[in-house]
Amino acid sequence: MSATRTPAADPTPPPTPRVTFLVHNRVRLALHHLRDGEGRSLLLLHGLGDRSPARVPDWASGWPGPVHALDFTGHGASTLPAGGGYSAELLLADADAALAELGEVTVLGRGLGAYIALQLAGARAAHVKGAVLCDGPGLAGGAIGPTSQSFVTLPPRSGPPDPYALLELSRDLRPPDYATLFVRLALDGSGLDEPISVAAVVRPPWLAAVADEVGVTTATIADALAAYAAV
Repeated sequence: MSATRTPAADPTPPPTPRVTFLVHNRVRLALHHLRDGEGRSLLLLHGLGDRSPARVPDWASGWPGPVHALDFTGHGASTLPAGGGYSAELLLADADAALAELGEVTVLGRGLGAYIALQLAGARAAHVKGAVLCDGPGLAGGAIGPTSQSFVTLPPRSGPPDPYALLELSRDLRPPDYATLFVRLALDGSGLDEPISVAAVVRPPWLAAVADEVGVTTATIADALAAYAAV
């Protein structure tokens, strides 16, 4: 009776991404270059508590151009600031710094990164040719209206992700009417008929409102990326 042989693991380690550090106020942001290519860059934005991937994920492998990924403030190889003070708008400024470095991009965000991708598509509509919103950590966010907040003291940080980021960004207010404003800004300034694609299965109130807007399509990640690569 012959023994079943297990295929040997590939001894070749994944290539180490090139990292460019961008200065945003007092924060150093790690922008990872995952792959070369021709044409427009794809910018990946990670979920809450996560970090940029070490290589191009399988679900983004069909993108024909360069692929980059950004570590938000308090995540991955980016700076952990003292004292917290996180908001979606702070991370939007992080993404805007990456956009200034890369030029015109298509952006794909997971979880919290999906909310930032939506904001970036509206705030910098002329430079964002399509935003794909996907499931991931931090997609829901906090309440949709003002709440009573309590003060919290967290233990000393040992490294990323910053526990203050996990706490504060999980409570971030996300009113649906505020989210849909960015859809209209993207529709007005991007030159695309459908500048936003929703690939997420989970639909918290802000994303459900976005999905109902004119100019928003529902598609798989692969189909959305293929459509934006063609424009």
